[in-house]
Amino acid sequence: MELLEHLSLGFSVAFTLENLSYAFLGCLLGTLIGVLPGIGPVPTIAMLLPLTYVLPPTAGLIMLAGIYYGSQYGGSTTAILVALPGETSAVVTVLDGHQMAKNGRAGAALSIAALGSFFAGCFATVLLAAFAPPLAEVAFKFGPAEYFSLMVLGLIGAVVLASGSLPKAICMIILGLLLGMVGTDVNSGVARFDFGIPELQDGIDFAVVAMGVFGLAEIMNNLAQKENRVDITDKLGTLYPNKQEFKEAGPAVLRGTMLGSALGILPGGGAVLSSFASYTLEKKISKTPERFGKGHPAGLAGPESANNAAAQTSFIPLLTLGIPGNA
Repeated sequence: MELLEHLSLGFSVAFTLENLSYAFLGCLLGTLIGVLPGIGPVPTIAMLLPLTYVLPPTAGLIMLAGIYYGSQYGGSTTAILVALPGETSAVVTVLDGHQMAKNGRAGAALSIAALGSFFAGCFATVLLAAFAPPLAEVAFKFGPAEYFSLMVLGLIGAVVLASGSLPKAICMIILGLLLGMVGTDVNSGVARFDFGIPELQDGIDFAVVAMGVFGLAEIMNNLAQKENRVDITDKLGTLYPNKQEFKEAGPAVLRGTMLGSALGILPGGGAVLSSFASYTLEKKISKTPERFGKGHPAGLAGPESANNAAAQTSFIPLLTLGIPGNA
């Protein structure tokens, strides 16, 4: 009963015309900026934060939440249409989302991403209201050993996620680790592998690498093959997924929501780890893993649901412990 009372109080505050307007404005601005490649939730909130200074505290929090969720979802739009992930967690969306677009199912891919994100966001909000205190205790118990295990799990997941040659996948992971070493060491403050270039002292941002690997490669490929150039505008298709796509995407949405909700409460994990873990899970349990990377709806629905669920539950350590789960 206490949960229902708290939810009814929250809805009574949020469902006023003023607060709904701020929520809509925040989602709209967040989505519009989120589709820009390389600009995710953190830069978007940093740029739009001054807009909330003149607002009441509740309205400001609602607008910031709208900006955060809008930019979290907006990265999937360009990832699906032009293989340019607008946000780090949307990198996995490129793998099957863009292939669906090339196959003439761009509209269906956008709808699957939107519906999966909406369901995951709603579920994680209820989870946040109901289980924030006990879930915060789980996040609080994570120490160095657990974080090391989580990183090892992520590296193993990256090997499983890779398609093709296993040695090449391992080499790419080692290359990624070497790129991650560039920058200032967080423990000693010593600059590593910056070659005297000031811009490298902050490290190489993952969004920049994703832009180079996915975005620039796709643009150069389209420019080089004029006769085979892909025009997504002719392949938008219907916005409604067909029966088979619903059947394949539905269970993936449920699994992605649960996985993202669990991983989102871990400080430092968040949406990126959740989206990669969800894609790995869907590929492993699928009866047709060879379809992944070629436009499989589950390969789009799972990660999109996972990253939005994680974006919601990352508020649990923030609101209960005062510890932000991520940047």
